[in-house]
Order: sequence, then C-alpha cells, then structure tokens
Amino acid sequence: AIRDGKQAVQTQSYGPESRGGAARSEILISDEKIDYPKVIEADVLVALSQEAFDKFRPAVKKGGTIIIDRDLVNAKEDKVHSAPFTKMADNLGKKVVANSVMLGYLVASTEVISAESMQAVIREKVPKHTIDINLQAYEKGIEFWRQEK
Repeated sequence: AIRDGKQAVQTQSYGPESRGGAARSEILISDEKIDYPKVIEADVLVALSQEAFDKFRPAVKKGGTIIIDRDLVNAKEDKVHSAPFTKMADNLGKKVVANSVMLGYLVASTEVISAESMQAVIREKVPKHTIDINLQAYEKGIEFWRQEK
C-alpha cells in the first residue's frame, strides 16, 4: 500500500490461537492520514478457517466483502467470495503458501493496492528460498479471481 502512495497500519493478535485457530490481523489502508489504528467496521474479511469466520464475521460492515477458503469454511451467505486457497497451494506442492494464493485473490478482487506492489513485497519479505513458490501461488490467486469474475 505504501508503495502505491497510500497510508497503511497493521495490527495483529497471535496468541494461543495462532496454532491452528482464529488469529487476527487488521490492516487499514487509506488515501488519507489514518487517525485511529484499529478497525471499527471491516470492509473486507478473509477467513481461512471456520473458527475465524464465526468469530470475526460480525465485524464486517453491511455490504462488506467476505472472502473464504471454500474447502475450510462453510458460510451460508449470498455475497461471499470463495476459492480453494489451500487446495491450490497443495497443488503447487506446499500447503503453506495458501496465504500467498489468498493474497493474489484479495489484491485482484479488491484492487486496493497494485498487483506489482504486492509482488515486490513478496520478493522482499519471504525467505529467499521460497520466493518463486510464493510468487507462483500469488499468481494462481490472481488467475483464479480473473476466471471467476
């Protein structure tokens, strides 16, 4: 987001739930100065587990975007975007890159930041030996969104 000239703040909660449960990370992105670093009503929820969906769904504003891993989350709502993030990552040979698949889908579907900015961040932030697989996963997420819309 910052690469695209936007303001950004990120907070996270990784307590005991980080081992397979509902961890929470909030990211605020704005064209203007961010005065308060916490989400009041979420524009977007990404849920990669049922527990996360159930716990954080109430925080999404009316008309907000909900994105789920369709193989892991059962959401009985009309306006939910879903993709098999974990299965797609597994097909690449590494389930652990499901987050990168999801990021590709998220960036493509919301256009809140540019695809190129996220690619640059992936190159900078993931361990060097995982750059290629993470970029492949990211591209799979973008590709899946484009095929779905």
